[in-house]
Amino acid sequence: MRVIDLNTVTDAVRALLLDCAFCAGPDLKTKIKEALQKEESPLGKDVLNQIIENQEIALREQIPLCQDTGQVVVFLEVGGEVAFTGDIEAAINAGVRQAYMEGYLRKSVVNCPLIRNNTGDNTPAIIHTRITTGDKLKITVVPKGGGAENMSAVKMFTPAAGEEGIVSFVIDTVRAAGGKACPPLIIGVGIGGNLEKAPLLAKEALIRDLDDESPLPHVRALEERLLAAVNATGIGPMGYGGTVTALAVKVNTYPCHIASLPVAVNLQCHVARHKSMIL
Repeated sequence: MRVIDLNTVTDAVRALLLDCAFCAGPDLKTKIKEALQKEESPLGKDVLNQIIENQEIALREQIPLCQDTGQVVVFLEVGGEVAFTGDIEAAINAGVRQAYMEGYLRKSVVNCPLIRNNTGDNTPAIIHTRITTGDKLKITVVPKGGGAENMSAVKMFTPAAGEEGIVSFVIDTVRAAGGKACPPLIIGVGIGGNLEKAPLLAKEALIRDLDDESPLPHVRALEERLLAAVNATGIGPMGYGGTVTALAVKVNTYPCHIASLPVAVNLQCHVARHKSMIL
């Protein structure tokens, strides 16, 4: 067994979150610049130019890309040959606490959805753990803003809804969001599993590389169809109208019950923060 010191985990989470807050991912920067070339609306082009400028200022001055610095979601891929020296979730939350205090990032987590007292340090994170093979630990942090998350949706269809029902649901969700989710969007779609699995599939879809494609031809075709349909809505950058409402649509699927067709749509804003590290 390989033992990983939890101080290393804390340091990794802290570093990843600070990087996320100030530095847009290279694939995102490329997609925004490509969108600028595709956008037909002068106002839409202006918005995209402002997004590019914002990215440059955030990196240069080490200030947040967005004032909503998110609720932290962490995906852990833990090799079966890995052991820890203590409480891994406590170590992760220590890293969150350090990053949000050190970086002067907005603390957006309340201790109870009903009482709603701010925890003061943006903890606890939402942590998803998967056991894999080997002796490595992969940590992916996703500081997810509230605006896009609030406009996301899940629906339990019957199988009769088929692909047409899925497409209609995604488009209706995007239309209902309008500019509130801060487009141009990355859209994660989870299809299958059950009530809790479909939203997780959709969230995981958001951390796929923006240039990747589904290895399944029928899913890849659905991704392309959805992207074209979303961009045909005319919502445009930040909802001001235009031809680029989404940068990408990513669809993840999973086996499901014969009587069910669960579908989740997780919208991600144009900041699209996520970073990974392998220990």
